Order: sequence, then structure tokens, then C-alpha cells
Amino acid sequence: MDEEKKKVETSSARVGDLVDCTVEQIMPYGAFVRLSTGQKGMVHISELSFSFVKKVEDVLTLQQNIKARVIKIDEKGRIDLSLKKVEERPVVQVPMTKEDKDSFEKKMASFLKLSESKIADLNSKMSSSRPGKKKPGGKPKN
Repeated sequence: MDEEKKKVETSSARVGDLVDCTVEQIMPYGAFVRLSTGQKGMVHISELSFSFVKKVEDVLTLQQNIKARVIKIDEKGRIDLSLKKVEERPVVQVPMTKEDKDSFEKKMASFLKLSESKIADLNSKMSSSRPGKKKPGGKPKN
């Protein structure tokens, strides 16, 4: 009974899964494949390679076994796959050390100080270049 339960849990593909497939049909816009789970999926021509693909047959052949990543499952249960995303690995963020944080804080403080200085200089130049505004409709002094 436990084996039956296991088959049910692992029998359907999920987004992000790397799956084994067999190419069953090639169309001008992509290839239909059979997943090892028995489900059908499609690899769009734009997901075959990072370089330009003129014809699907340039990359895949019928009955070829491939590995693909599940990138989408729509509301009708249709599975979209990608060969381009097979090598994709999750991004790992490295925590910032105290030294990195201190360095960043120093750079930010220096940038703010320089920026404020430039703004003040620009404001003084702007105010000195306008010696006096004439009021509209006013007469010039003699």
C-alpha cells in the first residue's frame, strides 16, 4: 500500500521539476513530449536553446530522450517545458558581513555628503544668476 501511495505522490510533475521526456511529435512551433510520469507536455521552440532555432528538427529528433524543466502548468493541466532552464540553479544569497556593511555605510555617507555639496553649489549658482526679477507689467526704473 505504501508503494501505491508513493507512485501517486510522485506521478505528477510540478513547476520547477526536472523531468525525463521522450519526443513524440515535432511541430513548427515546438515539440510534444511524453514525461516519464506518463503525462504529455510541450517544449516551445523558444525554450529549446539560448541561440536562435530556425527549425525544431535542428535540435530534437523523434523518440529522442531528453531532460527538461517544468516551467508552467496551466489551469487545463497543460505542461510547458524548457530545455534552456535545465542548467538553471537557484540563486544563493551570501549574507553580508559586518565589514561589508560598514564599508557600504561609509560609501553611502560619502555619497550623500558629496551630493548635498553639489546641490548646495548648484542652488547658489542658480540664485546668483538671477539678479532681480522684473514684475510683469511694471515700469522700469529710471
